[in-house]
Amino acid sequence: MNEPTTPEIANSPVSTEIKELAKEQALYPQEQLAKVKEGKQPLTIGIPNEISLQENRLLLTPSSVGVVSNLGHQIMIETGAGLSSKYTDNEYSEAGAKIVYSAKEAFDAEIVLKVEPPTLEEIEHIPQGATLVSALQMGNQTPEFIHALNKRKITGVAFEFIEDKVGGMPVVRAMSEIAGSTVMTIAAHYLSSNTGGKGIILGGITGVPPTRVVILGSGTVGEYAARAAIGLGAEVKIFDNQLYKLRRIKHTLGQQVYTSTMDVITLSNALEEADVVIGAIRAEKGTNRIVVTEEMVANMKAESVIIDVSIDQGGCIETSEITTLKKPVYRKFNVIHYCVPNIASRVPRTATNVFSNIFTPILIQMSDAGGVDEMIYTCRWFMKGVYTYRGSLTNAAIGKKFNLRYRDLHLLMAARI
Repeated sequence: MNEPTTPEIANSPVSTEIKELAKEQALYPQEQLAKVKEGKQPLTIGIPNEISLQENRLLLTPSSVGVVSNLGHQIMIETGAGLSSKYTDNEYSEAGAKIVYSAKEAFDAEIVLKVEPPTLEEIEHIPQGATLVSALQMGNQTPEFIHALNKRKITGVAFEFIEDKVGGMPVVRAMSEIAGSTVMTIAAHYLSSNTGGKGIILGGITGVPPTRVVILGSGTVGEYAARAAIGLGAEVKIFDNQLYKLRRIKHTLGQQVYTSTMDVITLSNALEEADVVIGAIRAEKGTNRIVVTEEMVANMKAESVIIDVSIDQGGCIETSEITTLKKPVYRKFNVIHYCVPNIASRVPRTATNVFSNIFTPILIQMSDAGGVDEMIYTCRWFMKGVYTYRGSLTNAAIGKKFNLRYRDLHLLMAARI
């Protein structure tokens, strides 16, 4: 029998089935080359002066600048930027930083590190497509700020939104520890008759009833404020609407401290007897929650002290108004109110060291990843801090608050593949 010729093979039933199978296979997802890590990239980092009257902190210490500079990255610091934290230009220069003599030069970098969010004028100095790492301060922000960043296609990273690998918020936690530890020294200062207070000691003295402290919120600020107050011998009452947080703070403090949910009657009675009230309730989804009304404040004891730590997010006490470090208090219903947004700026050197411990490893990892974009792409915990990306708002809470269109950052990053 003769073998079939080539045309006969092409028209055979088997050949037809193979052709059909090939057509189907073309519709299946095809293999692609995996994304290749680009490797270490030298970074240009700018640190301008903080022009806010209330800001004394910095994100890097001279020792951290030395670590980052030794890896081949260029750091430009505006002259005098570290003076409020008691660090000199010479210390930064010796560590490897380049001292520049204008804000425009310090902003002219691919990564700008600030504590306070920049003003609209400062944003104009940031290069197109650069990255800004700073606080966002949702309670004080405006749509114009977002528009200005998007106009220059700046990637905005809010350090209060950055998470660590286990889902915690390292910057918020660290600054809250400082605020909670500091807040009782502030209360003691304004209870003194030297500052117009009622002239009582914060704590407990043998034979004298202890000072009564009410803490609103059982997060990190509440925890550290309670530690300080209990250590001084004060009588502490902690209020929160989340029972699991109240259980956790009792366990963390290691003693049977008074805790309660925020029902109006119990809270009102506690406030009427309080010498010091600490407002430490974090805003939820960018919206602050008032838990102490003006009427409750009016019923408090004369010359008692209110410290609203959550004022930078709008505050949790109805009579709270933002104050400054130069003029930190005012009186309403003869109750002393202290409402400075960034209490950690009272101890800027400590705060700068804390910031530096957080951001030095992040900058090193950013370099290893191949730059900011690769860091966002590979580290979901860092991605949490991004709120604008190359001309688009990517944070849903900001979009809803200001009625702005926003895009899903995951989809924007996926489009890069």
